[in-house]
Amino acid sequence: MPLPRRALLAAPLLATPFPVTPALAQTARPVTLVVPYAAGGGTDITGREFAQVLAPELGQTVVVDNGGGAAGHVGSVSVARARPDGATLLFAVSTNIVVNPHLQRGDRIDLATALAPVAQVSSYQYLLVIHPDVPAQNLAELLAHIRSRPAGELTYSSGGVGNANHLAGLLFSEAAKVQMEHVPYRGTAPALLDVVAGRVTMNFSSPPPAIPLVREGKLRAIAVTGEKRIATLPEVPTLTEAGLPGAIITGWHGVFAPAGMEPAQLERLAAAARRAAATAKFRERLEHDGLEPAPERPLAEFAEAVRQESAFWAQKAKELDLKLE
Repeated sequence: MPLPRRALLAAPLLATPFPVTPALAQTARPVTLVVPYAAGGGTDITGREFAQVLAPELGQTVVVDNGGGAAGHVGSVSVARARPDGATLLFAVSTNIVVNPHLQRGDRIDLATALAPVAQVSSYQYLLVIHPDVPAQNLAELLAHIRSRPAGELTYSSGGVGNANHLAGLLFSEAAKVQMEHVPYRGTAPALLDVVAGRVTMNFSSPPPAIPLVREGKLRAIAVTGEKRIATLPEVPTLTEAGLPGAIITGWHGVFAPAGMEPAQLERLAAAARRAAATAKFRERLEHDGLEPAPERPLAEFAEAVRQESAFWAQKAKELDLKLE
């Protein structure tokens, strides 16, 4: 379920091609799928997996480009300013679209009108992870530890102000009535790795990059933020089960195009993206990564859901006093 319907929400350039058959590659130009974060984070992992299934549906090579910065805003704006010809697409996390445009920015671009929704491709929740040296084995012990320390002494990291895991931390703090210091990074991967290094106390991570680190013992999983446990970590309770009822924090990944694309072309693109998201291969990868398939809905319905979420966050950003740092 999208983030607001419940309670609530420059990196190196890398290019990884996913070729289709030589015949198709010779007759169709490549598509650039911009992931607006550094490599290694949850959105990057899922975006690269999606590129592999999107390429044969489009009959075109799909190249993934990482364009991080400003909690995904830099990469999002680069797509918004691209030609609306289907050659450049954005693989976004929900906050890129429904939260970031409501923060104070000087680029004078309205992503609500500069980007066109194409398709939602996944849904997900967050995994609350801590450094193994933190003296807490469960949520109750973690909250007791936070409350025993001076306000703001313990920290949580994020991929930047307005990033999904920043908002998850804010909403968790609000629900649990605790104070923690926010430490923003230029991407979710470096934010998570500093928890592994012990420089930050905790992180509200999307599951893909965190699950391997939990299994290796480099992080300790305390809870998941959705309505049910994830199959890949069945021993980890939800926040509600762990004693924090009503704290449901979720998000999604979706594909967006520059506004102005011809409607027929946009519909064809949306249909290809939905087919790709529905493939067994992609759904298996989602399950492996702790994510869930997106609800099956037409382009117009997805666009309306995005509009409603954006309206919600226009007000919520004011309430939370979200500002660039």
